[in-house]
Amino acid sequence: MVDSGGFSAAARALGLTPSAVSKQIGRLEDKLGVRLLNRTTRRVGLTEVGAAFYARAVRILADIDEAERAAMQLSGEPRGHLRVAASIAFGRRQIMPIVADFLARYAEMTVELALSDRAIDLVEESVDVAIRSGPLPDSSLIARRLAPDRRIVCAAPGYLERHGTPSTPADLVDHNCLIFSGLPTLNEWTFEGPETVKVRGSFEANNGDALRDGVLAGLGIARLAAFLVGPDVKAGRLVALFEDRQPADDSAINVLYPHHRHLSPKVRVFVDYLIERMTPEPPWA
Repeated sequence: MVDSGGFSAAARALGLTPSAVSKQIGRLEDKLGVRLLNRTTRRVGLTEVGAAFYARAVRILADIDEAERAAMQLSGEPRGHLRVAASIAFGRRQIMPIVADFLARYAEMTVELALSDRAIDLVEESVDVAIRSGPLPDSSLIARRLAPDRRIVCAAPGYLERHGTPSTPADLVDHNCLIFSGLPTLNEWTFEGPETVKVRGSFEANNGDALRDGVLAGLGIARLAAFLVGPDVKAGRLVALFEDRQPADDSAINVLYPHHRHLSPKVRVFVDYLIERMTPEPPWA
């Protein structure tokens, strides 16, 4: 409850109702014969006794984590349930094959893969590990870089045969471009120069896989993540455009996990496995 910031957030993290969490704390207070929390209509805070009890409990839990880690090192086999979050397209195409191999290697582990394109709160939603691309505004999370998040402007050969190949980014205004409806800023394509082109077209979708299907079907020109369309370019199903005009992009795909004094063994081994599989070159490179 203290880490989550309130009864509601704690209830979501535990899979309980707020009233159930309140009752559990009430029972603990009755057992100890002390008040642990000061409750008002606006906030809940620790009493002096509650703060001391919480600090001691945190140390005990850390010792338990350390004991589990030591036991795992002795047994050589990580175990437990891991909840992993990722975007829909990246999760399906890149994380799912890795999870399958991970479970084949670590027979005592179970994995739940939560796929969503919305921003999530790792603590509130009880997520152990998240894979995200783009800016990382939450400094309370530990981030480790997995791979560059490169974008490719591309089109199907059939589309270019019918409509011609644009020679400069400015020519894109005369072409049908595929629109990402989830985030308008992704429809302002930036190139070296710098040059920014606001694109438009007859097809839009809120999912990268759908846009990939559209560009493969010859609907128009798209700007998509390399992990989605890199293999299609390599196979000749798509043609990469303006490769010499792509901006130097520092954005990356990162693996994130909450900050703890002792990293859980199950999280440690999964993060290490991701890094093993994606660095120094990602599978789609």
